[in-house]
Amino acid sequence: MTKRTKGVLLINLGTPDSPSVGDVRPYLSQFLNDPRVIDVPWLWRKILVNLFIVPFRAPKSAVVYKKLWTDNGSPLLYYGKIVRELLEKALGGDYRVHLAMRYKNPSIPDALEEMRKQNYDEIIVVTMFPQYASATTGSAFDEVMRITRRWWVIPEIKFVCQYYDHPTFIRGQIERGKTYDLSSYDHFLFSYHGLPERQVEKVHHNESCDTYRCVTEVNDQNKFCYRATCYATTRLIAEGLGIAEKDYTVCFQSRLNQRWVRPFSDDVVVSCAKKGMKRILVFSPAFTADCLETIIEIGEEYQDIFKEHGGEKVQLVESLNDHPLWIECLKDLVVTA
Repeated sequence: MTKRTKGVLLINLGTPDSPSVGDVRPYLSQFLNDPRVIDVPWLWRKILVNLFIVPFRAPKSAVVYKKLWTDNGSPLLYYGKIVRELLEKALGGDYRVHLAMRYKNPSIPDALEEMRKQNYDEIIVVTMFPQYASATTGSAFDEVMRITRRWWVIPEIKFVCQYYDHPTFIRGQIERGKTYDLSSYDHFLFSYHGLPERQVEKVHHNESCDTYRCVTEVNDQNKFCYRATCYATTRLIAEGLGIAEKDYTVCFQSRLNQRWVRPFSDDVVVSCAKKGMKRILVFSPAFTADCLETIIEIGEEYQDIFKEHGGEKVQLVESLNDHPLWIECLKDLVVTA
């Protein structure tokens, strides 16, 4: 019997090719024109994104990306390449690992074309989003299926949907937290990327999360609810670190308007400062690689607003990046898929 060959496709959100306006603009355009990201009628989305959001946002975003950029380029892509190499080594000779970004480069179409030429017996698709959301995991899977359905030969394809409670993923977050003196902080934030409330409630057929107890438990009705899995991840990390429920807040960042999931992270930071807290430690368990949302938004912007309102230090807990437990987690997700 011939040996089965297996290809692994790792997918993260994406990054501009450079911090220039000329590269940020097409990145934002591809990202925001995704119907799973901005889920409004096609014509309204095209007008909103291409005539209003991108032209005004691209120059401002380029300034922020320039602050983020390092000698190694985009941190998201830099760590993605390292993780790809480490995971392929950990998996051994039966697997080949490929990296793609949902938006821009390396693109999913290019990565899949390379995989098609390899003629794998099996393809395992793993996104770097621990908690399922239609705008992230759903969009990545949608793109993979859009491309592979055109292939003449379609191999066995497996999708790893979410792993918000995977023991090794949680252990990695706990180990990151342990590098800080927890007793020196007044409060802890678990900040997740925000989503429009309507996208979260679509999982419940437009019923409220209150109906399904999403803040307190994961059950058969809410197991794909982003809010429910974010809170579940938080409970596991807090328990592992011995952080009492009264000492932490789950919050959501990067909102575009007031109709996104609450509480908003920046509002919580201000509230902590106004309560007299001086030092807060912020975990970001929705991000497996440091990026604009962690390094700049939490590490710099939240620091500024915290200090402005009387606080002293907002300390970001680094993402898993290339942590050995992250590689171990990914390996287990692949081999058990």
